[in-house]
Amino acid sequence: MRLSRFFLPVLKETPSEAQIVSHRLMLRAGMIRQEAAGIYAWLPLGFRVLKKIEQIVREEMDRAGAIEMLMPTLQLADLWRESGRYDAYGPEMLRITDRHDRELLYGPTNEEMITEVFRASVRSYKDLPKNLYHIQWKFRDEQRPRFGVMRGREFLMKDAYSFDIDEAAARHSYNQMFVAYLRTFGRMGLKAIPMRAETGPIGGDLSHEFIVLAETGESAVFCDRRVLNLPIPDASVDYGSDLSAIINEWTNLYAATEDVHEVARYERETAPDDRLETRGIEVGQVFYFGDKYSKPMKAMIAGPDGVERPAQMGSYGVGVSRLLGAIIEASHDENGIIWPEAVAPFGVGIVNLKPGDEAVDAACAKAHDALEAAGKEPLLDDTDNRAGGKFATMDLIGLPWQLVIGPKGVADGVVELKRRAGGERQTLPLEDALKVLGA
Repeated sequence: MRLSRFFLPVLKETPSEAQIVSHRLMLRAGMIRQEAAGIYAWLPLGFRVLKKIEQIVREEMDRAGAIEMLMPTLQLADLWRESGRYDAYGPEMLRITDRHDRELLYGPTNEEMITEVFRASVRSYKDLPKNLYHIQWKFRDEQRPRFGVMRGREFLMKDAYSFDIDEAAARHSYNQMFVAYLRTFGRMGLKAIPMRAETGPIGGDLSHEFIVLAETGESAVFCDRRVLNLPIPDASVDYGSDLSAIINEWTNLYAATEDVHEVARYERETAPDDRLETRGIEVGQVFYFGDKYSKPMKAMIAGPDGVERPAQMGSYGVGVSRLLGAIIEASHDENGIIWPEAVAPFGVGIVNLKPGDEAVDAACAKAHDALEAAGKEPLLDDTDNRAGGKFATMDLIGLPWQLVIGPKGVADGVVELKRRAGGERQTLPLEDALKVLGA
Protein backbone atom coordinates (compact mmCIF):
# COMPACT_ATOMS: atom_id res chain seq x y z
CA MET A 1 0.00 0.00 0.00
CA ARG A 2 1.24 3.48 -0.92
CA LEU A 3 0.57 6.18 1.64
CA SER A 4 -0.31 8.63 -1.15
CA ARG A 5 -3.34 6.43 -1.88
CA PHE A 6 -4.20 5.52 1.70
CA PHE A 7 -6.51 7.47 4.03
CA LEU A 8 -4.50 8.40 7.13
CA PRO A 9 -5.73 11.66 8.73
CA VAL A 10 -3.09 12.01 11.46
CA LEU A 11 -3.38 14.89 13.91
CA LYS A 12 -0.48 17.00 15.14
CA GLU A 13 -2.32 18.20 18.24
CA THR A 14 -3.85 16.03 20.92
CA PRO A 15 -7.66 16.46 21.12
CA SER A 16 -8.68 17.95 24.45
CA GLU A 17 -11.33 15.28 25.14
CA ALA A 18 -8.78 12.42 25.17
CA GLN A 19 -7.91 11.59 28.77
CA ILE A 20 -5.80 8.44 28.45
CA VAL A 21 -2.91 7.41 26.22
CA SER A 22 -4.79 4.95 24.02
CA HIS A 23 -7.56 7.44 23.25
CA ARG A 24 -5.05 10.19 22.45
CA LEU A 25 -2.94 7.98 20.20
CA MET A 26 -5.89 6.41 18.37
CA LEU A 27 -7.20 9.88 17.50
CA ARG A 28 -3.80 11.28 16.59
CA ALA A 29 -2.88 8.23 14.48
CA GLY A 30 -6.07 8.57 12.43
CA MET A 31 -7.50 5.25 13.62
CA ILE A 32 -10.91 6.43 14.82
CA ARG A 33 -13.15 9.46 14.68
CA GLN A 34 -15.86 10.25 17.22
CA GLU A 35 -19.32 10.55 15.65
CA ALA A 36 -21.28 10.84 18.91
CA ALA A 37 -20.54 10.32 22.59
CA GLY A 38 -19.08 6.83 22.89
CA ILE A 39 -19.65 6.05 19.19
CA TYR A 40 -16.75 5.97 16.73
CA ALA A 41 -16.13 5.57 13.03
CA TRP A 42 -13.30 3.12 12.46
CA LEU A 43 -10.94 4.67 9.93
CA PRO A 44 -8.80 2.45 7.67
CA LEU A 45 -5.76 2.12 9.97
CA GLY A 46 -7.85 1.29 13.03
CA PHE A 47 -10.09 -1.02 11.03
CA ARG A 48 -7.08 -3.05 9.87
CA VAL A 49 -6.02 -3.63 13.48
CA LEU A 50 -9.60 -4.46 14.47
CA LYS A 51 -9.77 -7.17 11.78
CA LYS A 52 -6.41 -8.62 12.89
CA ILE A 53 -7.64 -8.91 16.47
CA GLU A 54 -10.95 -10.37 15.32
CA GLN A 55 -9.15 -13.03 13.28
CA ILE A 56 -6.95 -14.12 16.20
CA VAL A 57 -10.06 -14.44 18.37
CA ARG A 58 -11.77 -16.46 15.63
CA GLU A 59 -8.82 -18.82 15.16
CA GLU A 60 -8.55 -19.57 18.87
CA MET A 61 -12.29 -20.08 19.27
CA ASP A 62 -12.28 -22.50 16.34
CA ARG A 63 -9.22 -24.29 17.75
CA ALA A 64 -11.08 -24.80 21.05
CA GLY A 65 -14.10 -26.33 19.26
CA ALA A 66 -16.51 -23.38 19.25
CA ILE A 67 -18.70 -22.92 16.15
CA GLU A 68 -19.19 -19.50 14.58
CA MET A 69 -22.57 -18.03 13.66
CA LEU A 70 -24.05 -14.53 13.56
CA MET A 71 -26.99 -13.17 15.52
CA PRO A 72 -28.74 -9.87 14.77
CA THR A 73 -28.10 -6.66 16.67
CA LEU A 74 -31.82 -6.17 17.40
CA GLN A 75 -33.65 -8.56 19.71
CA LEU A 76 -37.27 -9.03 20.72
CA ALA A 77 -38.09 -7.70 24.17
CA ASP A 78 -40.28 -10.75 24.79
CA LEU A 79 -37.19 -13.00 24.87
CA TRP A 80 -35.78 -10.93 27.70
CA ARG A 81 -39.11 -11.03 29.51
CA GLU A 82 -38.90 -14.84 29.42
CA SER A 83 -35.60 -14.76 31.28
CA GLY A 84 -36.75 -11.99 33.63
CA ARG A 85 -34.00 -9.57 32.61
CA TYR A 86 -35.91 -7.05 30.51
CA ASP A 87 -37.00 -4.84 33.40
CA ALA A 88 -33.99 -5.64 35.55
CA TYR A 89 -31.23 -4.70 33.10
CA GLY A 90 -31.50 -0.96 33.62
CA PRO A 91 -31.10 2.22 31.54
CA GLU A 92 -27.99 0.89 29.75
CA MET A 93 -30.35 -1.06 27.48
CA LEU A 94 -31.48 0.82 24.37
CA ARG A 95 -35.18 0.02 23.95
CA ILE A 96 -36.89 0.50 20.58
CA THR A 97 -40.44 0.25 19.26
CA ASP A 98 -40.87 -0.44 15.55
CA ARG A 99 -43.68 0.78 13.26
CA HIS A 100 -45.83 -2.22 14.25
CA ASP A 101 -45.46 -1.40 17.95
CA ARG A 102 -43.23 -4.42 18.56
CA GLU A 103 -40.82 -3.84 21.41
CA LEU A 104 -37.20 -4.42 20.47
CA LEU A 105 -33.83 -3.73 22.02
CA TYR A 106 -30.34 -3.18 20.68
CA GLY A 107 -28.53 -6.17 22.12
CA PRO A 108 -26.08 -5.53 24.96
CA THR A 109 -25.49 -9.30 25.20
CA ASN A 110 -27.06 -12.46 23.70
CA GLU A 111 -27.83 -15.06 26.36
CA GLU A 112 -31.57 -14.97 25.65
CA MET A 113 -31.30 -15.11 21.89
CA ILE A 114 -28.79 -17.97 21.81
CA THR A 115 -30.97 -19.92 24.27
CA GLU A 116 -33.92 -19.43 21.91
CA VAL A 117 -31.82 -20.61 18.95
CA PHE A 118 -30.62 -23.64 20.89
CA ARG A 119 -34.00 -24.74 22.26
CA ALA A 120 -35.54 -24.70 18.78
CA SER A 121 -33.15 -27.38 17.52
CA VAL A 122 -31.53 -29.44 20.29
CA ARG A 123 -33.43 -31.93 22.43
CA SER A 124 -31.04 -34.76 23.34
CA TYR A 125 -27.80 -35.13 25.26
CA LYS A 126 -26.48 -36.95 22.17
CA ASP A 127 -26.26 -33.55 20.45
CA LEU A 128 -24.09 -32.10 23.21
CA PRO A 129 -21.76 -30.44 23.97
CA LYS A 130 -22.25 -27.36 21.83
CA ASN A 131 -20.44 -24.04 21.95
CA LEU A 132 -21.75 -21.36 19.60
CA TYR A 133 -20.15 -17.96 19.14
CA HIS A 134 -20.42 -14.82 17.09
CA ILE A 135 -18.51 -11.56 16.68
CA GLN A 136 -21.03 -8.75 16.57
CA TRP A 137 -21.57 -5.07 17.41
CA LYS A 138 -23.34 -4.31 20.68
CA PHE A 139 -24.70 -1.25 22.41
CA ARG A 140 -24.86 -0.27 26.05
CA ASP A 141 -25.99 3.25 26.84
CA GLU A 142 -23.20 4.11 29.28
CA GLN A 143 -24.05 7.08 31.47
CA ARG A 144 -20.54 8.49 31.06
CA PRO A 145 -18.81 7.08 27.99
CA ARG A 146 -15.10 7.88 28.24
CA PHE A 147 -11.60 6.72 27.46
CA GLY A 148 -12.34 6.26 23.76
CA VAL A 149 -12.97 2.64 22.76
CA MET A 150 -12.27 1.49 26.33
CA ARG A 151 -15.66 2.67 27.60
CA GLY A 152 -17.75 3.33 24.52
CA ARG A 153 -21.44 2.82 23.95
CA GLU A 154 -21.12 0.90 20.68
CA PHE A 155 -18.49 -1.84 20.65
CA LEU A 156 -17.47 -5.07 18.93
CA MET A 157 -17.56 -8.23 21.01
CA LYS A 158 -17.05 -11.93 20.65
CA ASP A 159 -19.65 -13.90 22.60
CA ALA A 160 -19.50 -17.68 22.97
CA TYR A 161 -22.23 -19.74 24.67
CA SER A 162 -21.78 -23.33 25.82
CA PHE A 163 -24.52 -25.93 26.35
CA ASP A 164 -23.97 -29.16 28.31
CA ILE A 165 -25.98 -31.91 29.94
CA ASP A 166 -24.58 -31.57 33.48
CA GLU A 167 -22.33 -29.45 35.65
CA ALA A 168 -19.20 -31.56 35.14
CA ALA A 169 -19.44 -31.22 31.36
CA ALA A 170 -20.25 -27.50 31.67
CA ARG A 171 -17.18 -26.91 33.79
CA HIS A 172 -15.06 -28.63 31.15
CA SER A 173 -16.49 -26.20 28.58
CA TYR A 174 -15.63 -23.36 30.95
CA ASN A 175 -12.07 -24.65 31.24
CA GLN A 176 -11.75 -24.87 27.46
CA MET A 177 -12.65 -21.21 27.09
CA PHE A 178 -10.39 -20.26 30.01
CA VAL A 179 -7.40 -21.84 28.23
CA ALA A 180 -8.45 -20.44 24.84
CA TYR A 181 -8.48 -16.94 26.36
CA LEU A 182 -4.96 -17.33 27.72
CA ARG A 183 -3.81 -18.24 24.22
CA THR A 184 -5.87 -15.54 22.48
CA PHE A 185 -4.47 -12.66 24.50
CA GLY A 186 -0.97 -14.12 24.47
CA ARG A 187 -0.96 -14.13 20.68
CA MET A 188 -1.67 -10.39 20.78
CA GLY A 189 1.37 -9.73 22.95
CA LEU A 190 -0.69 -9.34 26.13
CA LYS A 191 -0.37 -11.01 29.51
CA ALA A 192 -4.02 -11.10 30.57
CA ILE A 193 -4.40 -12.42 34.11
CA PRO A 194 -7.57 -14.37 34.99
CA MET A 195 -9.05 -12.98 38.19
CA ARG A 196 -12.04 -14.00 40.25
CA ALA A 197 -14.81 -11.53 39.49
CA GLU A 198 -18.41 -10.52 40.07
CA THR A 199 -20.88 -12.02 37.63
CA GLY A 200 -22.99 -8.84 37.42
CA PRO A 201 -26.15 -8.88 35.28
CA ILE A 202 -25.02 -12.05 33.44
CA GLY A 203 -25.53 -14.12 36.59
CA GLY A 204 -24.11 -17.35 38.01
CA ASP A 205 -21.57 -18.02 40.73
CA LEU A 206 -18.38 -18.73 38.77
CA SER A 207 -16.60 -16.09 36.74
CA HIS A 208 -13.13 -14.86 35.85
CA GLU A 209 -12.20 -11.56 34.28
CA PHE A 210 -9.08 -11.47 32.12
CA ILE A 211 -7.19 -8.37 33.17
CA VAL A 212 -4.32 -6.50 31.53
CA LEU A 213 -2.44 -4.60 34.21
CA ALA A 214 -2.36 -0.87 33.51
CA GLU A 215 -2.54 2.20 35.71
CA THR A 216 -5.30 3.56 33.46
CA GLY A 217 -7.49 0.51 34.13
CA GLU A 218 -11.04 1.03 35.31
CA SER A 219 -10.82 -1.16 38.41
CA ALA A 220 -8.41 -1.95 41.22
CA VAL A 221 -6.96 -5.46 41.20
CA PHE A 222 -5.02 -7.53 43.71
CA CYS A 223 -2.81 -10.46 42.82
CA ASP A 224 0.26 -12.52 43.57
CA ARG A 225 2.90 -11.12 41.21
CA ARG A 226 4.16 -14.66 40.51
CA VAL A 227 1.14 -15.11 38.24
CA LEU A 228 2.92 -12.83 35.76
CA ASN A 229 5.52 -15.53 35.16
CA LEU A 230 3.14 -18.41 34.42
CA PRO A 231 3.52 -20.00 30.95
CA ILE A 232 0.78 -19.55 28.37
CA PRO A 233 -0.38 -22.89 26.88
CA ASP A 234 1.08 -23.51 23.44
CA ALA A 235 -0.70 -24.58 20.27
CA SER A 236 -0.34 -28.26 21.12
CA VAL A 237 -2.86 -28.05 23.99
CA ASP A 238 -5.50 -30.78 23.71
CA TYR A 239 -8.90 -29.22 24.38
CA GLY A 240 -10.52 -32.63 24.62
CA SER A 241 -8.33 -33.65 27.55
CA ASP A 242 -8.60 -32.79 31.24
CA LEU A 243 -7.50 -29.16 31.45
CA SER A 244 -7.72 -28.88 35.24
CA ALA A 245 -3.91 -28.84 35.69
CA ILE A 246 -3.67 -25.67 33.60
CA ILE A 247 -6.66 -24.10 35.36
CA ASN A 248 -5.26 -24.92 38.79
CA GLU A 249 -1.87 -23.45 37.91
CA TRP A 250 -3.51 -20.15 36.95
CA THR A 251 -6.04 -20.01 39.79
CA ASN A 252 -4.05 -21.30 42.78
CA LEU A 253 -2.24 -17.97 43.12
CA TYR A 254 -4.36 -15.13 44.48
CA ALA A 255 -5.86 -12.83 41.84
CA ALA A 256 -9.10 -10.92 42.28
CA THR A 257 -10.84 -7.74 41.20
CA GLU A 258 -11.82 -5.22 43.87
CA ASP A 259 -15.47 -6.38 43.84
CA VAL A 260 -14.57 -9.81 45.26
CA HIS A 261 -11.27 -8.96 46.98
CA GLU A 262 -10.85 -10.63 50.39
CA VAL A 263 -8.22 -8.78 52.40
CA ALA A 264 -7.72 -11.52 55.01
CA ARG A 265 -7.34 -14.24 52.38
CA TYR A 266 -5.01 -12.08 50.30
CA GLU A 267 -2.71 -11.47 53.24
CA ARG A 268 -2.87 -15.12 54.31
CA GLU A 269 -2.11 -16.59 50.87
CA THR A 270 0.34 -14.02 49.47
CA ALA A 271 3.76 -13.17 50.86
CA PRO A 272 4.33 -9.42 51.37
CA ASP A 273 6.96 -9.23 48.62
CA ASP A 274 4.62 -10.98 46.17
CA ARG A 275 1.62 -8.70 46.72
CA LEU A 276 0.73 -6.60 43.68
CA GLU A 277 -1.97 -3.97 44.03
CA THR A 278 -2.61 -1.97 40.88
CA ARG A 279 -5.30 -1.26 38.31
CA GLY A 280 -6.33 -3.27 35.30
CA ILE A 281 -8.23 -3.29 32.03
CA GLU A 282 -10.78 -6.04 31.49
CA VAL A 283 -10.42 -7.57 28.02
CA GLY A 284 -12.56 -10.68 28.49
CA GLN A 285 -14.75 -12.52 30.97
CA VAL A 286 -15.97 -16.09 31.31
CA PHE A 287 -19.11 -17.21 33.19
CA TYR A 288 -20.69 -20.47 34.27
CA PHE A 289 -24.30 -19.87 35.26
CA GLY A 290 -25.98 -23.27 35.02
CA ASP A 291 -29.69 -23.07 34.21
CA LYS A 292 -30.20 -19.34 34.85
CA TYR A 293 -31.54 -18.92 31.29
CA SER A 294 -32.35 -22.45 30.17
CA LYS A 295 -34.77 -23.09 33.04
CA PRO A 296 -37.09 -20.08 32.65
CA MET A 297 -36.82 -20.30 28.85
CA LYS A 298 -37.44 -24.08 28.87
CA ALA A 299 -34.35 -25.12 26.94
CA MET A 300 -34.72 -28.75 28.01
CA ILE A 301 -32.45 -31.69 27.18
CA ALA A 302 -33.31 -35.38 27.50
CA GLY A 303 -30.52 -37.19 29.35
CA PRO A 304 -29.39 -40.82 29.02
CA ASP A 305 -32.17 -41.77 31.46
CA GLY A 306 -34.81 -40.12 29.29
CA VAL A 307 -35.51 -37.42 31.88
CA GLU A 308 -35.59 -33.85 30.59
CA ARG A 309 -33.56 -31.23 32.40
CA PRO A 310 -32.48 -27.65 31.65
CA ALA A 311 -29.23 -27.36 29.72
CA GLN A 312 -26.22 -26.23 31.71
CA MET A 313 -24.84 -23.04 30.18
CA GLY A 314 -21.87 -20.70 30.23
CA SER A 315 -21.00 -17.54 28.33
CA TYR A 316 -17.65 -16.14 27.31
CA GLY A 317 -17.01 -12.60 26.10
CA VAL A 318 -14.01 -10.86 24.54
CA GLY A 319 -14.00 -7.10 24.00
CA VAL A 320 -12.63 -7.07 20.45
CA SER A 321 -12.73 -3.29 19.93
CA ARG A 322 -11.67 -2.61 23.53
CA LEU A 323 -8.55 -4.71 22.93
CA LEU A 324 -7.08 -2.02 20.67
CA GLY A 325 -7.07 0.39 23.57
CA ALA A 326 -5.67 -2.23 25.95
CA ILE A 327 -2.82 -3.13 23.59
CA ILE A 328 -1.87 0.52 23.16
CA GLU A 329 -1.99 1.14 26.91
CA ALA A 330 0.39 -1.80 27.34
CA SER A 331 2.67 -0.97 24.39
CA HIS A 332 3.59 2.64 23.62
CA ASP A 333 6.24 5.26 24.24
CA GLU A 334 6.46 9.05 24.10
CA ASN A 335 6.52 8.96 20.28
CA GLY A 336 3.46 6.80 19.69
CA ILE A 337 2.12 3.27 19.45
CA ILE A 338 4.31 0.15 19.39
CA TRP A 339 2.20 -2.60 17.78
CA PRO A 340 2.94 -6.27 18.42
CA GLU A 341 3.55 -7.83 15.01
CA ALA A 342 0.47 -10.08 15.18
CA VAL A 343 -1.96 -7.14 15.22
CA ALA A 344 -0.02 -4.36 13.47
CA PRO A 345 -2.00 -2.66 10.67
CA PHE A 346 1.04 -2.97 8.38
CA GLY A 347 4.20 -4.96 8.99
CA VAL A 348 6.79 -2.57 7.57
CA GLY A 349 6.80 1.16 6.91
CA ILE A 350 9.01 2.12 3.97
CA VAL A 351 10.17 5.74 4.11
CA ASN A 352 11.11 7.28 0.77
CA LEU A 353 13.32 10.23 1.66
CA LYS A 354 13.31 11.72 -1.84
CA PRO A 355 10.25 10.93 -3.98
CA GLY A 356 11.00 11.69 -7.62
CA ASP A 357 14.58 10.52 -7.43
CA GLU A 358 14.71 7.69 -9.96
CA ALA A 359 17.13 5.48 -8.03
CA VAL A 360 15.36 5.99 -4.68
CA ASP A 361 11.92 5.39 -6.20
CA ALA A 362 13.20 2.19 -7.84
CA ALA A 363 14.67 0.90 -4.56
CA CYS A 364 11.45 1.70 -2.69
CA ALA A 365 9.35 -0.03 -5.35
CA LYS A 366 11.61 -3.09 -5.21
CA ALA A 367 11.33 -3.27 -1.43
CA HIS A 368 7.57 -2.71 -1.50
CA ASP A 369 6.94 -5.40 -4.10
CA ALA A 370 9.22 -7.95 -2.40
CA LEU A 371 7.63 -7.39 1.01
CA GLU A 372 4.12 -7.51 -0.44
CA ALA A 373 4.88 -10.78 -2.24
CA ALA A 374 6.15 -12.21 1.06
CA GLY A 375 2.92 -11.22 2.86
CA LYS A 376 4.63 -8.62 5.06
CA GLU A 377 2.04 -5.88 4.34
CA PRO A 378 4.28 -2.88 3.60
CA LEU A 379 3.15 0.75 3.77
CA LEU A 380 5.27 2.94 1.48
CA ASP A 381 5.42 6.63 2.41
CA ASP A 382 5.84 8.10 -1.06
CA THR A 383 4.41 11.51 -0.12
CA ASP A 384 6.21 14.84 -0.49
CA ASN A 385 6.23 15.50 3.26
CA ARG A 386 9.46 16.45 4.98
CA ALA A 387 11.66 13.66 6.35
CA GLY A 388 11.05 14.68 9.97
CA GLY A 389 7.32 14.51 9.49
CA LYS A 390 7.58 11.08 7.86
CA PHE A 391 9.63 9.70 10.75
CA ALA A 392 7.19 11.17 13.29
CA THR A 393 4.23 9.60 11.49
CA MET A 394 5.91 6.20 11.33
CA ASP A 395 6.67 6.31 15.06
CA LEU A 396 3.15 7.52 15.82
CA ILE A 397 1.36 4.71 13.94
CA GLY A 398 3.74 2.17 15.45
CA LEU A 399 4.52 -0.28 12.64
CA PRO A 400 6.97 -2.96 13.86
CA TRP A 401 9.67 -2.12 11.30
CA GLN A 402 10.78 0.99 9.40
CA LEU A 403 12.85 0.71 6.23
CA VAL A 404 14.41 4.10 5.37
CA ILE A 405 15.65 4.61 1.81
CA GLY A 406 17.33 7.83 0.69
CA PRO A 407 19.65 9.07 -2.08
CA LYS A 408 22.86 8.92 -0.04
CA GLY A 409 22.17 5.39 1.14
CA VAL A 410 21.21 4.22 -2.34
CA ALA A 411 24.45 5.69 -3.71
CA ASP A 412 26.39 3.79 -1.03
CA GLY A 413 24.37 0.61 -1.61
CA VAL A 414 22.69 0.58 1.83
CA VAL A 415 19.39 1.31 3.59
CA GLU A 416 18.50 1.85 7.25
CA LEU A 417 16.34 -0.69 9.09
CA LYS A 418 14.76 0.36 12.37
CA ARG A 419 12.91 -1.82 14.86
CA ARG A 420 10.08 0.24 16.40
CA ALA A 421 10.20 -1.62 19.72
CA GLY A 422 13.54 -0.67 21.22
CA GLY A 423 14.59 1.64 18.40
CA GLU A 424 17.59 -0.44 17.26
CA ARG A 425 18.91 0.61 13.83
CA GLN A 426 20.97 -1.26 11.26
CA THR A 427 22.62 0.03 8.10
CA LEU A 428 22.88 -2.75 5.53
CA PRO A 429 22.33 -3.58 1.84
CA LEU A 430 18.69 -3.66 0.75
CA GLU A 431 18.81 -7.38 -0.01
CA ASP A 432 20.05 -8.10 3.49
CA ALA A 433 17.38 -5.86 5.01
CA LEU A 434 14.70 -7.71 3.09
CA LYS A 435 16.06 -11.02 4.39
CA VAL A 436 15.81 -9.72 7.96
CA LEU A 437 12.20 -8.81 7.24
CA GLY A 438 11.46 -12.24 5.82
CA ALA A 439 11.15 -11.24 2.17
